[in-house]
Amino acid sequence: MALKSSTGLKNAVLATSSFKAALDGGKVRIFAGALPADADAAETGTLLCEVSLNGTATGLTFAAAAAAGTISKAAAEVWSGTNVATGTATHYRFVAPGDTGALSTSEARPQGSVGLIGADLNISNTNLTSGAPQTIDYYTATLL
Repeated sequence: MALKSSTGLKNAVLATSSFKAALDGGKVRIFAGALPADADAAETGTLLCEVSLNGTATGLTFAAAAAAGTISKAAAEVWSGTNVATGTATHYRFVAPGDTGALSTSEARPQGSVGLIGADLNISNTNLTSGAPQTIDYYTATLL
């Protein structure tokens, strides 16, 4: 699956903001189950984990600069969370602060597949267990 961007994220990048500015302070939500039709649609499936800075209420940030059309997670940050349910991770959404997950054409959100290799978000094990820690060691976004 190709990474999908919401209408709100596309509009921000094209006219009013940047990918970094639109999503800094946000969180990554990992789900089991059916993938929403697009990143504007309401969240679907079972929330398995919400990843934040060191598993706290603090949101995530990106590197200060992009290179060759790609921006990465801030290198010094630990993106982690604790799994809140047991299931097989199938997809994720990066949500901006305040995003409720409801249908929206104004929220900035990329959404993609989760897998072991070749997915939009690769993690070491897609079988998540409630109460276990979850980390994202690498995250990059590329503008094509």
